[in-house]
Parts: sequence; structure tokens; C-alpha cells
Amino acid sequence: FTSLCHTDVYFWEAKGQTPLFPRIFGHEAGGIVESVGEGVTHLKPGDHALPVFTGECGDCAHCKSEESNMCDLLRINTDRGVMIHDSKTRFSIKGQPIYHFVGTSTFSEYTVVHAGCVAKVNPAAPLDKICVLSCGICTGLGATVNVAKPKPGSSVAIFGLGAVGLAAAEGARISGASRIIGVDLVSSRFEEAKKFGVNEFVNPKDHDKPVQQVIAEMTNGGVDRAVECTGSIQAMVSAFECVHDGW
Repeated sequence: FTSLCHTDVYFWEAKGQTPLFPRIFGHEAGGIVESVGEGVTHLKPGDHALPVFTGECGDCAHCKSEESNMCDLLRINTDRGVMIHDSKTRFSIKGQPIYHFVGTSTFSEYTVVHAGCVAKVNPAAPLDKICVLSCGICTGLGATVNVAKPKPGSSVAIFGLGAVGLAAAEGARISGASRIIGVDLVSSRFEEAKKFGVNEFVNPKDHDKPVQQVIAEMTNGGVDRAVECTGSIQAMVSAFECVHDGW
């Protein structure tokens, strides 16, 4: 099973990068291991697994540290369209190569990925539901829990309430944050966001002052943490400026 992430759309539209053609997109997915190559020991045929576009070799400084997950070998690379081992593709049509995308290429019934880019999961979990764990959910929840690390009772502002933002809100909730403020230009998203822990909502369009100023006034000087989930430069500025002075 594979879902459609906006990153797939972005690269399909070839905005801001040199496109490889032809290639198979897709990276947010769940599947069943069909076979394993020589030396692969943590997976076997029949295992349920999620592909991971930022894999882990387990040996580099990044993998051995808790500071980041930017593996020297398997970090996300949108320009590489081949396997690392031999610089060749595993897809073709009529003898012509078809390139890979971020090491996963899940818009295909079968795909071939580096063993370090596969995470084994519980087979009882429905693959059509947990496929979103391999991208959108782990992105937002991981950034909140592992990087922002909000403390119990703290306040967190979440900019953007799409899939990544909802996951970030869930991360703030399970971390024990007491005020989780959702910021989005679409007010109808607030109802769904309540299910993920958002208990206050701000639509920048409803105010005649910058949203960071609105949040600072709501929270007596600013929130303890802010997580930006839109990719908008203006949202990044607002998220930075809505955090309490000196925090």
C-alpha cells in the first residue's frame, strides 16, 4: 500500500530541481518482503515492513548519535536514481532503465530498496493504515518528540495542520504539553485537529497583526516551543518569532 505525499507531487512537477526521467515516485508506503539479498539478516520473506527514505547504516557518526538521523550513507538523496551498491537501477522497460526515487519508489507493485531503508513492523498492523507512518507521521511526531522535546505542562504552537502538523500535535500531546495551539489558514481543520491534541486555534487571516504577535499575547510572552509544518518561509519566521524571548 502506498499513499501520496505532496513531495511526490513536487518532484513530479519538477519544481526547483533537475528531473530524472523516467523514474518511479512514491515513498510513503507499507509492504511485504518478497525476498532478501545476501547479507541481509534483520528481514526475511513474509515480513511486513515500511520503506524509509532516510535510512540507517548503523555504523556512521550520525547513526551512532542521537543528534540527527542524517546517515552518511543512506540520508535522503533526491538526485540519486540508482542503487548505492552498483550505481544501477532495478527497474526497466524494454531494456531501458527506469530510475529510482529517494531509494524507495513505492508507486510500483514491487520495488527494491537498500536493507538499511526498511523497518520491520508488527504484521497485525494494517498496511493500508500504517503506510503514512513511513513519512508524514514520523516527520511531524519525530520532530516534536525528538527535537523540540516539549516538557510536561508546556505550550506548543503548530504551524500547519496537514498530516505532518497533526502528527506534530500528537507528539506534543504525548509529551505532556498542556497548551497546543494550531495555526492554519483553513479554520475547518481545527475540528479534526482536536483529535490530535490541539486545544486552541489561530487563523492568521482573522487578525490584523502578525500571527506571532497574536500568539505572544495569548501566551504572556510566547510559547515554549513551535513546530513549523508547512515549508512556507513566512510561517518559519512566524514560528521562530512566536517562541518566548530567550527560549
